Amino acid sequence: MKQSKKKYTTAVCLSGTFGLLGIHHFYLGRWLHGVADLSMTVCALILIGIGSDVLGYLVLGIDIIHTVIVTIFLLIGGYKDGNGDTVMYPGQTLKK
Repeated sequence: MKQSKKKYTTAVCLSGTFGLLGIHHFYLGRWLHGVADLSMTVCALILIGIGSDVLGYLVLGIDIIHTVIVTIFLLIGGYKDGNGDTVMYPGQTLKK
């Protein structure tokens, strides 16, 4: 297990601010995850826009829950970047 070269603070701020859009995934090099997250948000907004409110809000709710879980994992230093390296909070040490 190695420490990620990506900055912890940047990843957490992106996740907290633009989490539904998946920007933090793109920053961390998890491109497919980012595309999936962005697609869920866009699909939810389209569904809400065309009148499928229940389905749109369901997809948006799933995306919100996913974003909260990822943000928690980032905050506790348990999330990996696209290279499989741990995004570590300041002062965190690697466990063997």
